[in-house]
Amino acid sequence: MVVMTTLPRGREFTRADLDAMPDDGNRYELVDGSIIVTPSPKVPHQRAQRRLDHLIEAACPEGFEIFVAPLDVTLGERTVVQPDLLVTTSSQVSGLDHEGVPLLAVEILSPSTRHIDLGLKRSSFEKAGVPSYWVVDPAEPSIIAWELVDDRYVEVGRATGAEALTVERPFPVTVVPDLLVR
Repeated sequence: MVVMTTLPRGREFTRADLDAMPDDGNRYELVDGSIIVTPSPKVPHQRAQRRLDHLIEAACPEGFEIFVAPLDVTLGERTVVQPDLLVTTSSQVSGLDHEGVPLLAVEILSPSTRHIDLGLKRSSFEKAGVPSYWVVDPAEPSIIAWELVDDRYVEVGRATGAEALTVERPFPVTVVPDLLVR
């Protein structure tokens, strides 16, 4: 059965519009009232996501949970995103979606998402008050970490190749970009 969705004209998209999107293998997110559609991630992205998930899980203390996309994170009626990986508290997970602002949002760059992850989504996470935001680039390979200071993201570290980046928030963990992709 094919379900046709008519997109609204002359107004911003809402959570209800996002929920009506087809289950067609694409990833649908809502950022400031605009629908963003991206294809499924390719092998380098998937590899980096899986390895980073295992690395963070190994360092994760009790009371925290780690999730990988797709999982809706509602930052407002006009913004519902699916970070590639997020860290949250166990108390923020109930029902079917994540409730509230995660402690850490991680995006893994793909050619189709680079501009969105470094611009729109970074700005949305910052505005919503997500305390930590990381971007991993499997092509370089590299990682950049930002933390919220006075409502603005400040870069707290970066690493490329075999360099190690150690962060303290939301809990101590060390990431070596080469180990995420090789």
